[in-house]
Amino acid sequence: MKIATINRRIQPQKKLLLQHSLYGKVKNIESLNCFLENHVYAVWDFMSLLKALQAKLTCTTTPWFATENPEIRYLINEIVLAEESDLTIDGRHLSHYEMYIEAMQACGADTAGIEHFLSELNSLHNIFVAIKKSNLHPNIKTFLDFTFRIIDEGKTHEIAAAFTFGREDLIPSMFTVILKNFQENFPETDLSKLIYYFERHIELDADEHGPMAMKMISELCGTDAQKWAEAEAVSVLALEKRIGLWNAIEEQIMMKMEMA
Repeated sequence: MKIATINRRIQPQKKLLLQHSLYGKVKNIESLNCFLENHVYAVWDFMSLLKALQAKLTCTTTPWFATENPEIRYLINEIVLAEESDLTIDGRHLSHYEMYIEAMQACGADTAGIEHFLSELNSLHNIFVAIKKSNLHPNIKTFLDFTFRIIDEGKTHEIAAAFTFGREDLIPSMFTVILKNFQENFPETDLSKLIYYFERHIELDADEHGPMAMKMISELCGTDAQKWAEAEAVSVLALEKRIGLWNAIEEQIMMKMEMA
């Protein structure tokens, strides 16, 4: 089974992520906020991977035409619905990115960085120029650049691989580790919105979106050995970029600790 082959191939990268020393560095509200202020870029660019898949696998233009594979169309639309318009802790509907921003604000994290980046992007109309001009850590730039290069090159199975193995399949286990760390270290801080955000990801990705994404990969690659090989290569790279992101966040937390 090709999915199993990819899972075996990416085990070393997944192990590095799940055992990363970053988690142990998030010990107080300052380090938590540093984590959030950097991780938010991954929360945001995830939506672009998702919408790129929706654009390729469903009809988002007019006049409307039925796309080739109705099962894939259903899978991606189901994931988009939850990620772009999920139910918040207080009964509203927001994207997971917007929920994350609200959670950041609730625990005192600074959202000015991501807001400035998106404002610059809106002015420049070029994601690669915006990334290059930003003052982000080089590893975060590399992380974002990888995401949008995959989107820009436009191979649907590669976008799906970055989405599935680099994000959806990884998130439940990874966020469980983070959530446990938060609960242990910040018992007196109101992290209700943040914990709700993580719990929604764990619930949706483990029970629904993860299996859906795996099925989507299988449908897209089929019996094409070249597509499976490309999906595997992208999956490995996606996780390596995530490791680079974790290294960057850990480095910045350590810098703040040294300055304190």
